[in-house]
Amino acid sequence: MTILCGDWDGAFYQERAGNATRVAFGQGVIKSGASVPSPSAGVRLVSEDAAPRSMHATTILMVRKGGRVVIGGDGQVSLGQTIVKGNARKVRRLSKGAVIGGFAGSTADAFTLFERLEAKLEQYPGQLTRACVELTKDWRTDRYLRRLEAMMLVADKEVGLLLSGAGDVLEPENGIAAIGSGGNYALAAARALADSDRDAETIVRRSLAIAAEICVYTNANIVIETLDET
Repeated sequence: MTILCGDWDGAFYQERAGNATRVAFGQGVIKSGASVPSPSAGVRLVSEDAAPRSMHATTILMVRKGGRVVIGGDGQVSLGQTIVKGNARKVRRLSKGAVIGGFAGSTADAFTLFERLEAKLEQYPGQLTRACVELTKDWRTDRYLRRLEAMMLVADKEVGLLLSGAGDVLEPENGIAAIGSGGNYALAAARALADSDRDAETIVRRSLAIAAEICVYTNANIVIETLDET
């Protein structure tokens, strides 16, 4: 079997149903047996075995409670069905410690985006929301940056935001947000624990531990960064 890969006017994917293969390009659909765009259209045919294995995501969780904001993440990096590294650091401080952030996705891409965010924070000091909006503008429109595959959670003393390459800059209304392959598990656990008497860091640690028990691409090597609102 062959699959289509390469650049075209839109994203593509394939679905299998028995022996059928469905490939979608942008707004159009090419089904098995249908004519295929020529290589001149920016598409190439490769064997399925030659297709690169993607780096699986992680679990990053942000909780704001009791005058403190906490972002935590696990340490697992997976390639296909193999665990490549178990103690990666996916949460870090930015802007001389005034901002904390975590990423899910390609490590190289995420650090490129962190560097861009640092530059925006230098351009707009103390304005995290403005810096993030400007970053996502570039991320969405720049021909190089829009190929970067990652999602980010960032926070300062005043605001916490979720950023994506789709142009999203979202502030969670309840102070809790999560990204990555185990993000929904951690998010559900954190929301359930939010009304308890546990502090933000305890909620993050417990929620990430629960996600690690469910998501095979998440482990229990948790890294935490915190900021006090005062």
